[in-house]
Amino acid sequence: MITYRSDLKGVDWEALKQDLIADNFHNGRTTAQLRLSFESSMFVAMGYDGKRCIATGRLLSDGVGNAYVVDVWTQSAHRLQGIGRRIMQILIDAVPGQHIYLQTVDAVGFYEKLGFVEQPKGMRLIAGEYLHNDTRDV
Repeated sequence: MITYRSDLKGVDWEALKQDLIADNFHNGRTTAQLRLSFESSMFVAMGYDGKRCIATGRLLSDGVGNAYVVDVWTQSAHRLQGIGRRIMQILIDAVPGQHIYLQTVDAVGFYEKLGFVEQPKGMRLIAGEYLHNDTRDV
């Protein structure tokens, strides 16, 4: 049975990082940076199979009108069971009345089923070298 939580108690960050690597969903963060990313988020949603974290999502928000969803992931062996949908619903429910933005390359259909619509342009900039900042030494 999959359980869901909106806290980070008991997360095995090293195991989560290794699972992200195995699923080609790792973006280069150290274990400490991965943890800090989640701890610094306004809202998180975590799915567990027993004690193992098998799904994640986090939301950055100004608490007023704008939110951004990142790190939505379901472990490959658990996909197509509604887990990602539940993770997203937890995040959506956390910010009523806010515009929710996200970026995806290969999950457009998934997000469209949740009511998201494509925006005409998205832009990005990396300030200096990616992940080269004070969190490297955390």
